[in-house]
Amino acid sequence: MNHYLGIDIGTGGCKAVVFDDAGNEVSSAYREYDIISRYPGWAELDTGEVMEKCFDVIREAANAAGRGTVRGMGISSQGEAFTMADRSGMALCNALVSSDIRAKDMIAPFVDEFGEEKLYKITGHTPHPMFSLFKLLWMKMNEPEMFNNAERILCFEDLLQYRLGITNPSMGWPLAGRTMLFDVVAHKWDNAIAERAGIDIKKLSKPLRSGSLAGYIREDIAGSLGLSGGTFIVTGGHDQPCSGLGAGAVDPGVAVWSSGSVECITPAFGKPVFTNELQRNNLCTYDHSAPGMYATVAFSLTGGNLFRWFRDKFGTEEVKKASEANCDAYEILINSLPDTPSRVLVLPYFTPSGTPYFDVDVKGTILGLDLSVSREEILKGLLEGVAMEIRLNIEILKQSGYEVSELRIIGGGSKSEKHVQLKSDVIGMPVTIPDVSEAGCMGVAMLAKAYNDRGDVKDIASQWIKPVKRITPSNKEYYNNKFRQYKSLYRSLRCIYNNM
Repeated sequence: MNHYLGIDIGTGGCKAVVFDDAGNEVSSAYREYDIISRYPGWAELDTGEVMEKCFDVIREAANAAGRGTVRGMGISSQGEAFTMADRSGMALCNALVSSDIRAKDMIAPFVDEFGEEKLYKITGHTPHPMFSLFKLLWMKMNEPEMFNNAERILCFEDLLQYRLGITNPSMGWPLAGRTMLFDVVAHKWDNAIAERAGIDIKKLSKPLRSGSLAGYIREDIAGSLGLSGGTFIVTGGHDQPCSGLGAGAVDPGVAVWSSGSVECITPAFGKPVFTNELQRNNLCTYDHSAPGMYATVAFSLTGGNLFRWFRDKFGTEEVKKASEANCDAYEILINSLPDTPSRVLVLPYFTPSGTPYFDVDVKGTILGLDLSVSREEILKGLLEGVAMEIRLNIEILKQSGYEVSELRIIGGGSKSEKHVQLKSDVIGMPVTIPDVSEAGCMGVAMLAKAYNDRGDVKDIASQWIKPVKRITPSNKEYYNNKFRQYKSLYRSLRCIYNNM
């Protein structure tokens, strides 16, 4: 029986999962790494550490599945992050990740000269310091020697390919789209953007449709990882569309809800659409990992980071109990939540906001506190606030002509049924929990199987993925009223934050 390996290179860690021909998980491995923040607004990863841990998880998962049984693999990668590299692929700097906003002052001069409308029509994205284009402009201005001497500019998907022995690496179209250097309709690097930015396109990897053959792992490297010399790699792409594929959210109106460090919904649609409403609300249009489909992403950068912050700052007792009982502190905290809705209203911008505002200066807010409010009620209010932000984005998508009719939730926030119920209550929509533990890994493993079998990846998705439970909302009237209040909160507080 053939096995297929999917690796997901995230912001907080990497995971490799091996699946059999029927989509059953055979083995898995995970490693964490930490974000480095040397200055306010900076967020980096040690590229060498990330690659070392990618090799570790591939080796562990492949050997557990049986040496030489993995036929092919695919790579799902966090978006936007890149590394300047030398001829051998060794990093010249840390990787600048999505939440790094040092390039915010690079945006206005470039956009004023190039034209925001023109930039949007080519890339399907609106300017933000998260995107590789503006980070590269920052590197060009502040690290000119490194910028000029670098032989390659590599995102994590193509960097891992290169380290695995593919001398001419490539990346899936969905990942290329997140650089803001890519024409999402013509499917090629855009010469006009690159020339205006002073970026040599020859230093970028080949953009290919997801599921295309990227190459074969070099035999000596394959042997050291428990793989065969004939193990192939297919292109995957940006982790959100890869997760959409892995959750089976590949039809119009169906969206995957990735509930993790970043809270994100990724709806699928059948053609590229560029509208004033989408542009105004910073909702992009780019390639899905399901070939022939397109996607958008609506997201909260704070997301699950807010739950982690609460756990680390105020959950010492639960962390201790979890350690003693060999269980998860998040589970203990979730189970402590009151059954009734919270009385506080939270603006969940404890990091820069995501869509629709793209505001890097806004701060988080908790309204409605008094001496009767408990710690557990505050936590529930924080989680409600993150879900309110997703509801706001779903409403904007509907106003833009993209009505989300089905949500499939994956990630850490899907592991507790009580947490999913809270999300469903706030959103006011049913939420389906699919039988998928690692959707990003599964999505790119499907692409590898589709390439090997010359099959249709949508057919594979329908065979591999089964729904487990459908959660329906309660307390709809209460949360409808609370959402009306929530929608006015950002604009009411923005002027205060701008003057802090």
